[in-house]
Amino acid sequence: MPHGVVAVENCATGLKAGSIGNAVALKRSATAQTMEPHLRRPAIRILSIQSWVCYGHVGNASAVFPMQRMGVDVIAVNTVQFSNHLGYGRHRGQVYSGDDISELVQGIDEIGALSDCAGVLSGYIGDAGIGNAVLDAVRRVRAARPDALYCCDPVIGDVDSGVFVRPGIPEFMRSQAISAADVVTPNLFELEYLSGRTVRTRRHLIEAATIIRDLGPRYVLMTSVRLDDTPPDAMDVALLADGVLMRVRTPLLELGINGAGDAIAALFLTHLLQNGSPEGALAHAAAATYGLLKQTADAGAREILLIAAQDEFVRPTHRFPVEKIDV
Repeated sequence: MPHGVVAVENCATGLKAGSIGNAVALKRSATAQTMEPHLRRPAIRILSIQSWVCYGHVGNASAVFPMQRMGVDVIAVNTVQFSNHLGYGRHRGQVYSGDDISELVQGIDEIGALSDCAGVLSGYIGDAGIGNAVLDAVRRVRAARPDALYCCDPVIGDVDSGVFVRPGIPEFMRSQAISAADVVTPNLFELEYLSGRTVRTRRHLIEAATIIRDLGPRYVLMTSVRLDDTPPDAMDVALLADGVLMRVRTPLLELGINGAGDAIAALFLTHLLQNGSPEGALAHAAAATYGLLKQTADAGAREILLIAAQDEFVRPTHRFPVEKIDV
């Protein structure tokens, strides 16, 4: 609409531009006063420090949306920014320094946002300097909120690729990150690497998980588990919690995909913070991740269908029983 017409209409209604602006400002102020307490103190807020990719879904690009879809406010700090994940065999981008991460976390702390964090989630960290910055962020959160949980996804490698992180990262995970964590979420390869044990049987699984638990974490969530008693058409997710080994068995899906481990760690931590039940968190995370991967497999997609399968994060299509085994 031409500017002159706006001026005429404003005069015709007897309203001045200033009064309109004041009215809008007053309305916004009233809205802000109404919403501000809720925005300042969400039911749950999680600080997630991990990688970011422009294309696809790994790291924060896999973890943040499921947590948000479950109703959690997420503060996302990216440790790297890559064009795509490493599974493509090539990528471009930047690995941020520990100082970069610390500066961002300090800025978040200075506005008081860390004090509301009920949890910290970390994944792929790029280099050991970033790892130290992650642990400093955990200390800052715990200083403000001692009951906050730190969930460490100790990204090191997998069965197919072996170790794919930079030198120094595996040692950092084993010597520092694990002992600082309340929850760790290794895949089978990482479980063996961190525990120094070969895992082929249920007893091996318990022994390896116990070694990691004795380093400090209360919960050890183990993904992509295949043991001698796992049927050829199945895959297990296991949890050692409070002296009990729990296992969920899901159908095996024939797909090679990246980002599922990032998603399941986020789903487990979120459900644990929301409900306080490790058994419930295991059941939900396993079911939701299976639903996500099944939709991805059915579509023949190269990347996990995070958006298309988003209802799985709150209402999983498939449910699986939790088997309990005394340790």
